[in-house]
Amino acid sequence: MIVVAGEALIDLVPQGAGALAALRPALGGGPYNTAVALSRLGTATAFCSRTSYDAFGEALLDRLRESGVDVSAVQRGPEPTTLAVATLDAQGSAAYSFYVDGTADRLFAAPSALPPKTRAVSFGTCSLVLEPGASAYEELLRTAAAQGLFTALDPNIRPGLIPDAEAYRARFKSWLPSVTLLKLSEEDARWLGGTPHEWLSAGPSAVVITQGGDGLTAFTRDGAVHPVPGEKVDVVDTIGAGDTVNAALLHGLAVRDALSPTALASLDADGWRQLLRYAARAAAITCSRAGAEPPYGYELGVF
Repeated sequence: MIVVAGEALIDLVPQGAGALAALRPALGGGPYNTAVALSRLGTATAFCSRTSYDAFGEALLDRLRESGVDVSAVQRGPEPTTLAVATLDAQGSAAYSFYVDGTADRLFAAPSALPPKTRAVSFGTCSLVLEPGASAYEELLRTAAAQGLFTALDPNIRPGLIPDAEAYRARFKSWLPSVTLLKLSEEDARWLGGTPHEWLSAGPSAVVITQGGDGLTAFTRDGAVHPVPGEKVDVVDTIGAGDTVNAALLHGLAVRDALSPTALASLDADGWRQLLRYAARAAAITCSRAGAEPPYGYELGVF
């Protein structure tokens, strides 16, 4: 079982050009998308979050259940669901404005225990920024690491949500001793201002950096660098692509029985190439579809 911890929200996606284009509600949130993608790929997945009792919250849970995700660790509340308004550029890349005040997922409380047979826990995005929930997710990250569980972190930086950039960068560094696998986009890496070598020296066994259509690269503690090109595809939009990469990496490691710091550190060059190519293929399929629609395992073939 892999547990994905973090927010579930509604993306409002423009259906045309201009500031007043009609908006289509879509189920989303980085961790939410990761959980759906991971379960579709074939890994037993649970979602750990807090959702609203409103109609959006019910729809979010319905899709998780339809995707085979265990929702027993999801907390509920009467507050509204978080909204994220997307803006798409000419290449289909998305930027977001968030409506988060007083929403349900901000009031997440760290659980006393994780679901049975949990092997790994994945964290990221808004849930590690917005208090008081951010401190609760941080507590869960440290607890999972202390229990010897594999932990994955994708900060998925949203600068507009971060009131104090330097304080966030310091907090990010404080998480690294508790992280097994760190995944960042090129944009995240530039905003954070560090290097893979610096991050690896602080704790993670590997760092994966995504480069959009140019592919992705893994950096490991032994100094090895493993670049893999992107898959060519007609891009509809990039919503959920990074989340699909997260899921594909975790699924691939689970298939290889490599969900431990020691096993990840011992993955050889051929193993990294297979893993990263699988993630690139999965992300390409997501980019070929509107919204966060990650692939099912059968669409990718045997890992």
